[in-house]
Formats: sequence, C-alpha cells, structure tokens
Amino acid sequence: MPPIRNFAQLLEAALQRAPKRVAIVGGGQRETLHAARMARGMGLAHCILIDDPQRLQLIAEEQGVDLDGMSIIEERDMVEAAYRAVAMVHSDQADLVMNGRALPVELMRAALDKEKGLRIGKIISDVSIFEIPDFDRLIFVSDVAIVVTPTLAQKVAIVQNAIDTAIELGVEQPKVAILAATEMVNPEMPANMDAANLSKMAERGQIRGGIVDGPLAIDNAISVKAAEMKGIRSQVAGRADILITPDVESGNILAKAIAYFARGHMAGVVVGAQCPIVMPSRSDPPEQKLVSLALGVYLTR
Repeated sequence: MPPIRNFAQLLEAALQRAPKRVAIVGGGQRETLHAARMARGMGLAHCILIDDPQRLQLIAEEQGVDLDGMSIIEERDMVEAAYRAVAMVHSDQADLVMNGRALPVELMRAALDKEKGLRIGKIISDVSIFEIPDFDRLIFVSDVAIVVTPTLAQKVAIVQNAIDTAIELGVEQPKVAILAATEMVNPEMPANMDAANLSKMAERGQIRGGIVDGPLAIDNAISVKAAEMKGIRSQVAGRADILITPDVESGNILAKAIAYFARGHMAGVVVGAQCPIVMPSRSDPPEQKLVSLALGVYLTR
C-alpha cells in the first residue's frame, strides 16, 4: 500500500478498520470527552469511559457532550481505572486502551505490571508521529515517553518498534536516523557510540526492515542540503522517516519543539504491548487526541 503521508489519510485508513472498543482511563476530562464524542460520531470507536460518573456527567453537561452510545464504568482512582482497562483487554471487552486525565505513570504502572499488565515479551516503547507543515511525509520520533535512559539493547528494540510501526503505515524500508550531537563518531560521547553501534547492527541484520544510520545530528537527518554541505554520504541523511533520540529527556524536548516551534501536530501511541496504548498529551486539543486514537485504532489487530 502507498505510505500514509498526513493525518487526514491516517484517519481515513483507520476508519477502514473501525470501529474498535477503546477503554479510556480517566475519561472525565473536557478535551477527552470531545474527542470521544467525535470518535463515536464518525464510527471510529466505541468509547468506554472509566471514571467518576458524576464527574463525567458534570463535564458532559458543561460542554454539551452527549454521552449516549458510550459506556461508563465507575472508578474514581486512576491507578485502579488503569488496571480495569487492562483487565478489559485481557477479557476481550476492549481492543485498546487510551489515556484521558490519568497521569501517564498511572496508566503505565498497570500496563507494565509483570502479572496483570500487557507485556508480551517485547520492549514497550512510545512512537510519536508528526505532521509538520511543508514536509512531504510523516516524521516518526521515538522514544519520548517510556524508556527513560535506554541501554544499547533497549535501543535496538526501540528502533525495531519504530520501524515496524512505520511499515504498518505503508513506509517501505523506513530510513532511521540515530540522533546525536554530531555526526562524527566520538568515543567520549556514549549516545554517539550507541548510534554507531546501532548502525552497524542494522547492517548485520540485527535490526530488520529499515535503513539505519548514525550518529547523525538533527540537521543532517532531515536536511539534504545540510548533509551535502557536510559531505555526508548516506541513504538516510536528509531523508529520515524516523528519528531515534538518545533518551526520554531529549526525545520529549524534540517532540515539544516540533509542536511549538515548527507547529507540528502529533499522534502518540505506545507499542510492543498486547494492544496499542494511546497516549496523547493531556494538554492536547480534542482534534489531536482524535488523531492519536485513530492511530491506535489503525494499529489494532
């Protein structure tokens, strides 16, 4: 299939696989309720709101959101709400999980629980997808939320998760840039050395499905002109589909810089689990939460 190049195409593709049952942890939030209403109205998802019913009703009345057609499960504690959502996936009552007003750590505590969670033996990592003005493609960034200071072995899994996600969205042999402060291999910079190792590991088939190169600075990764000026010969330099950051701190800063400086729009999902875990920012507007949900629906088998 041709690659999905923007969020309008993503939403259209998700509707072809809809509707899915989504358990929303802490659905009692203004923007989340509006997104749920839109998802229900277009047939994208059946929304199961796990929260305090009185809170849900109050916000729905204030915002003029009709809750008809949505299921409500009473649970005021957000950690317990997260465990309820995970249990619904296990019992085939929900196809995927989405965060509403819960803290990300509250939802991930349940998802990562070794006995009751959604682990399937893989690294669970975040893949954030950006629609950026004047770009001809979506840009994937990982990991901006889950694995705080990944080891080299964990970075291998993070790269593989990102490649697999991009392939799902029709990107044939995604180009992966392992980001660092400089494109020169420097033994004194751990992230720089990890990038070089990941590039070589991909050459040896330890990472599959994409073309991996690094270390690359951010300008070399996305600008053909910058790569040419620095004499970098690479299939990835200037043409990257996926940007892999050294750690969560740098990833989160990059993600917010894209959103606030480049005016990019983001869809976020956690992959590598039994089902997609939709993780929009709690400050996202309803339309952006809807796109994150569409991404989760699209990736749900």
